[in-house]
Amino acid sequence: MPSLDRPDSKTPHPETGVGDPAVYVEDVRKSFGEVHALRGISFTADRGRVLGILGPNGAGKTTTVKILSTLLRPDSGIARVAGHDVRKDPAAVRRSIMMTGQFAALDENLSGRENLELFGRLMGLGRKDARRRADTLLEEFDLTGAGRRAVRHYSGGMRRRVDIACGLVVRPEVVFLDEPTTGLDPRSRQGVWDLVTALKNQGITVLLTTQYLEEADVLSDNIIVIDKGTVIAEGTADALKQKTGGSYCEIVPLDPTQLSRVAEALGDLVPAAVLADIGGHDRLSIPAPDGAATLSDALRRLDGVGIELADIGLRRPSLDDVFLSLTGHSGTPEIEAGESQ
Repeated sequence: MPSLDRPDSKTPHPETGVGDPAVYVEDVRKSFGEVHALRGISFTADRGRVLGILGPNGAGKTTTVKILSTLLRPDSGIARVAGHDVRKDPAAVRRSIMMTGQFAALDENLSGRENLELFGRLMGLGRKDARRRADTLLEEFDLTGAGRRAVRHYSGGMRRRVDIACGLVVRPEVVFLDEPTTGLDPRSRQGVWDLVTALKNQGITVLLTTQYLEEADVLSDNIIVIDKGTVIAEGTADALKQKTGGSYCEIVPLDPTQLSRVAEALGDLVPAAVLADIGGHDRLSIPAPDGAATLSDALRRLDGVGIELADIGLRRPSLDDVFLSLTGHSGTPEIEAGESQ
């Protein structure tokens, strides 16, 4: 895993003072003609933490990242990255960040080592320092053996690791990862997850847009959900899940045709809305406001009438449930790199 000097979180910054967030966004707006991509978006990202950014197509996620990385200029509002205003000092922002998209920005005809050396020279390192840094990163990213092979022969996971390594040739304060695991196999995806954790452990702030809700759940210290150009929810994964109604009890009878009998046995534990929608299902989900006590009560009632179960257990809402509840969009949200907004 990459080893970089940990920054002092109390280091003062020229515009923001001591201990301010790594990313500060206040009432930022951006329009493209008649299309209002951002309608007053506000959030912060703490230093040395991972902020997950979720939202449906066209929500404004990519516009937000482009503004923070100085690729777009906001119409109004305040946006600071590593203490630097994106409008007043974009050059300082660019010196403080690293950004990687869905596709590795590498020269496929060069080797992994040559790509790293090239990035080092472009970032102002001397020839010897660039070589030394390339060797260090190849070792830390477990690419020493492949370092002299052309990138075109690399697997998707290896390309992604080299791409991220190139952004760490000179230590950034903030890293933007736009769908870093899209198209990767499970093993390569886990490797990128490990890299994100390593960046966090080194005190680097990570802004992560992802189409995998499980990824946001596992990696993010905090999550914001963007829809129609505004932040509609913010909090930890657990806090967001709690907003959807907390735990529920899922009951699966051994014989699916017995579901109506299950509902009858559970009595007042089954809300009227659930009872009305019981047809055609093979399981029943009921609120569990008292957690394990609700589960025990359900088991006693079902055992009392002799209903055999295939499964019963307490469940917590997933981020998929949260996303559907907040946005009204079904399925996994997509974060598109070419978002027109």
